[in-house]
Amino acid sequence: MSKICFLNPFGTDAYDAIVEETIAPSLRSGTELEIRHLEDCPRNIDYYVPKHLVEVEVLKAVVQAERDGFDAFVIGCCYDPALTQARELTDMPVVGPLEASAMLSRPFGHRFAVVTDHHKAVPEIEDRIRLYGLEPNCRSVRAIEWFVDDMIGDPAAVARDAHARCREVLEHDRAEVALLGCTIVAACYEQAVLRGATELADLAIVNPNLMAVKVAELLADLRAVGQYRMSRRGYYEQHAQHDTEEASEVLALLAPDPAGADR
Repeated sequence: MSKICFLNPFGTDAYDAIVEETIAPSLRSGTELEIRHLEDCPRNIDYYVPKHLVEVEVLKAVVQAERDGFDAFVIGCCYDPALTQARELTDMPVVGPLEASAMLSRPFGHRFAVVTDHHKAVPEIEDRIRLYGLEPNCRSVRAIEWFVDDMIGDPAAVARDAHARCREVLEHDRAEVALLGCTIVAACYEQAVLRGATELADLAIVNPNLMAVKVAELLADLRAVGQYRMSRRGYYEQHAQHDTEEASEVLALLAPDPAGADR
């Protein structure tokens, strides 16, 4: 049995229900999923300043999830905020939806396009695709021009716009697969399909929420049998390997030791 934390990295619970509704049907019977969100931080990360503030809170949430006994952790945004830092911080598998879905796009088709939420997100997604080494197979990154705060008010409209944009990029950008590059767009789309909009299920559209959770299940399984052995030789080398005392000071800023609260 795997216990997975899916964090909506927003300072609001507005998206928790739709994410849980659209992921739960795809979980295997032995997976326990808990949806969490952040507190006391920006409601969205549509812009880079709030994104930067949120990333620190994501790291705090990772530390807490590890203390709470989770087997894997999903950062529920396709910016994959604080993904590298989180992997440096913990041995618990941490999954970013964009990385997971882009890596797994090839079984669905030869080349993919990303359909994200708005124009501000396009260069950030392009940069991450480049960082992951997948730029040669990514035909384009396009947007549907919805901001996340507006989506929850009309998820059915978001689903229709996402489907229409996916159809357009598949027809005109020489892509075979459309990857939804926003977790809330993906939740809106999945909700519409689950509620009977079968006309939206006619394209090769990859849902990053589902891909991330499935990767989290896999990595949790591997870790349980001793087969998840993250390299600490370079990119994910841990701070404590260089300076234990300094690393402890940094960790204390992220998450004070609850055992020492009364001392």
